[in-house]
Amino acid sequence: MDSTSAPSSTPSSTLDDQTDSRRQQLFAMARTTTGFMPDDEGEALFAAALRAGSTHPGATFVEVGAWCGKSTTYLGAAAEETGAVLFSLDHHHGSEENQAGWEHHDSSLVDPSTGRIDTLPHWRRAMITSNLEASVVGLVGDSPTVSSRWTTPLAFCFIDGGHGEEPAWADYRGWSPHVIVGGWLAIHDVFPDPADGGRPPYDLWRGALDSGTFVEDGECGSLRILKRV
Repeated sequence: MDSTSAPSSTPSSTLDDQTDSRRQQLFAMARTTTGFMPDDEGEALFAAALRAGSTHPGATFVEVGAWCGKSTTYLGAAAEETGAVLFSLDHHHGSEENQAGWEHHDSSLVDPSTGRIDTLPHWRRAMITSNLEASVVGLVGDSPTVSSRWTTPLAFCFIDGGHGEEPAWADYRGWSPHVIVGGWLAIHDVFPDPADGGRPPYDLWRGALDSGTFVEDGECGSLRILKRV
């Protein structure tokens, strides 16, 4: 696939009415879920995961960084449609940029009893409302801790956790080795121009390409899709 093009989902004309209706229902739910992913990038993420699930029957997906469940819904739609299972990992207390005094802080997500951000109830509500609980499993915890004990090969991995240098590289180093040959790795918020966003996701993307382990396989906005070779 041309690396400048976004992965495309299966045309609606080739789907049966029930599948297409369910897909559009989940897309609509994802669009109304709190989060930072533009709709076109969400649909491109879905399309990439759909390829992974269709190519590797019984596939396992991992999402690193779930927030309130917007990207989880797009990925969960692909998992449901292909019979895959998505494990969605987040500590649900927000990244550095989500804390008080930072640009992306949302005070409505702070638990008054602890004074900390807690997006887990919002994520759980999104999965219940979208009826994706049979295809999506929530993992609540620290990414390096979970990845160090993870053993299941991944057909698809989406990295969208903390964007600071240390947590971003920990996510990449912990999870990318689990992606199988012929599987896909997606990285969000990749901005070639530093004026548009932080550098760590871009550095991860460059590091993956420079390693020779991954090749470009599509993009949409700040979303980059890589395939393991």
